[in-house]
Amino acid sequence: MSFEELDLDPSLDQALAKMGYESPTTIQREAIPAAMDQRDILGCAPTGTGKTAAFLLPALQHLIDFPRVKPGPPRVLIITPTRELANQVYDYALDLTEFTALKPICITGGVDYEVHEELLEKNADVLVATPGRLMEFIDTEQLDMRSVEFLIMDEADRMLDMGFIDDMERVADEARWRLQTMLYSATLEGKGLDRFVNMVLKDPIRVDANPSRKEAAKIVQWVHLADDLEHKQKILGHLLQQPEFERTIVFVKTRERLAELVAKLQSFGISVCYLQGKMAQDRRNESLERFKNGELNILVATDVAARGLDIDDISHVINYDLPYTSDVYLHRIGRTGRAGKKGIAISIAQGHEMKTLGKIERYTEQKLRRRRIEGLEPKHKESKVRSTKKKVKLTAAQKKAKLKKQLKKSRKKSKK
Repeated sequence: MSFEELDLDPSLDQALAKMGYESPTTIQREAIPAAMDQRDILGCAPTGTGKTAAFLLPALQHLIDFPRVKPGPPRVLIITPTRELANQVYDYALDLTEFTALKPICITGGVDYEVHEELLEKNADVLVATPGRLMEFIDTEQLDMRSVEFLIMDEADRMLDMGFIDDMERVADEARWRLQTMLYSATLEGKGLDRFVNMVLKDPIRVDANPSRKEAAKIVQWVHLADDLEHKQKILGHLLQQPEFERTIVFVKTRERLAELVAKLQSFGISVCYLQGKMAQDRRNESLERFKNGELNILVATDVAARGLDIDDISHVINYDLPYTSDVYLHRIGRTGRAGKKGIAISIAQGHEMKTLGKIERYTEQKLRRRRIEGLEPKHKESKVRSTKKKVKLTAAQKKAKLKKQLKKSRKKSKK
């Protein structure tokens, strides 16, 4: 299937061609036709498989099919949990609307309020926003929510997990005149999501677009076993000094671990930039820019960057710390292998992380290959995780039946 078969406007086809896209991904093939039929969408697809285009293209097509009579406030509202993701969705919208008269704008925290006031006073068709800044303009009635025809929530489960559920319910209520709602995420899991979905979506089509084998095979995954923290640091230092690690993201759990690791890598003579929560916006932008332009090829990050970080040509993702949950593992490794390219995801696991590793393997339905580095082989055998299943107590009748079964088996064996 090609994008032309989706009956998109020629201006959108032209933009897609310029961006280098020839055919839609699984999630796009499944979701775009349904969305263009004005159905509410509950969309799930692994990160990096084209969710952004899956919700932007039908929304933009609607704006082209039903042009506004006069300038006014945004007709499409897209909400994302983080500034980084908001900016990336906004950049993508700019690329898709290049050959149209449509105007996207973006408002997030970390930018002067007055700058956004000026943007909202002018004509705008698509608004990309983070919840905090969006609520400020709703509270002051500087944003006319009656004009919103499309409400799109990207990474909806994470926004709810981050404590934005009251804000999201308020936004849904303020935009109650909308024609259509779409919720997208790499996973559709999280507290309160089912209740929220039932509240904001009307007879939705659920699109669980697992990637094709071709898409799923893009990311090669393996794990190195480490005896202790020092061993883990040496493995990481060795990997990062290999020439094939062209552009790499290293994920850690906490800000404290990040500071510790950055200092250790610098002692190895390895220069890195970093990204973490509660970081001033200008410092975030500077760090990301140094990484994007190739000044530094290693980015150490906490999971604030796991959602929505869209940087071309990430060759490797390294899980220095395994994440708390398996779905975050998918978000992390989804930073590589994007736009049809191959990628490599490597985890470095200590003994206390083997239980988490087992959960990840069950979640992804694949056993991660164990690899060794000559001279840095683990001295200890892989620790086996004990089963947490509780033994079921049998009733007297069940014990009797079990004994009979065992006796029957033993008799058959003796006859043979």
